[in-house]
Amino acid sequence: MDDVKNIVTAIKKGDIKPIYFLTGEEPYFIDKISDYIEDHVLPEEEKGFNQMVLYGRDVTVDEIIGNAKRYPMMAERQVIIVKEAQDLSRTIEQLLPYAENPQPTTVLVFNYKYKKLDKRKKLHKAIAKTGVIYENKRLYENQVVDWIQAEMHSRGYQMAPKAAQMLLEFLGNQLDKIDNELKKLQLITPKGSTITPEVIEENIGISKDFNIFELRKAIGSKDNLKAHRIINYFSQNEKDHPMVMTVGMLFSFFVQLQQYHALKDQSENNVARALKVNRFFVKDYVTAARNYNMKKVSSIISYLRDADVKSKGVGAANVPQGDLLKELLFKIIN
Repeated sequence: MDDVKNIVTAIKKGDIKPIYFLTGEEPYFIDKISDYIEDHVLPEEEKGFNQMVLYGRDVTVDEIIGNAKRYPMMAERQVIIVKEAQDLSRTIEQLLPYAENPQPTTVLVFNYKYKKLDKRKKLHKAIAKTGVIYENKRLYENQVVDWIQAEMHSRGYQMAPKAAQMLLEFLGNQLDKIDNELKKLQLITPKGSTITPEVIEENIGISKDFNIFELRKAIGSKDNLKAHRIINYFSQNEKDHPMVMTVGMLFSFFVQLQQYHALKDQSENNVARALKVNRFFVKDYVTAARNYNMKKVSSIISYLRDADVKSKGVGAANVPQGDLLKELLFKIIN
């Protein structure tokens, strides 16, 4: 995230490179940089003749180079953005001669999503020397919660940690989907206010009481009644709460709990760092650790592996998912 800010800040200051090669597993940040260049490098009146968007599936590397070597028309520079550039992965090395001697009046941007350049190849070294290579990875769970809170703070809002966690567990760690929901929240929530779990429930349709986060918390505290209520809700809403997803999230929780037991330093900061969770949720692991010792956690992980297989129809093809979840819950808590 800091790399994105640094690139944008440099562009704002006029330090504009001839090549930006944007790669990695998280498309949101690639689009952020690319969109900023598209919107801000050229003034609006120059874009018609000097800004071009190409798509990797429709062009060759030679055609891109040909366009990049042209001079801008009545302007200081031209901008060429190649979207879906990963479709050129088989021929991208043909860019080497241009990367070694790029046109100084062209800003050439490659959106090379879900892939990365081989650092051992000459092309990577050439672009790193003459331009910018930005490479990212998917954010960890705790990083997504922190990102949601930081992003909303930058937009003039506060985001409760539980509300951020609800978005993460409902939408996964795909930042573009989360960003779409954040924009919706901005339209209906007064600036300066706090986004609470109640706001999420009312406007996005995620229950603040019946979700995987609350299920993990109920199981961790051995609140059998609450856990059963959530399981029953999941059973009645299988489309929104598929068993395979529920089992996967519980598996992650107990693997983290196993890691917690193994930590010598169980201070809040170290637990958050080691387990890759937000500090706000550390207390849930402390509570669960009191209720489930290392031996019990190991058994639960085994139960969850079996449940994962059954959730996919192996050995339990005709058993309702609700019954499988209730059986799993009994094994975990008792």
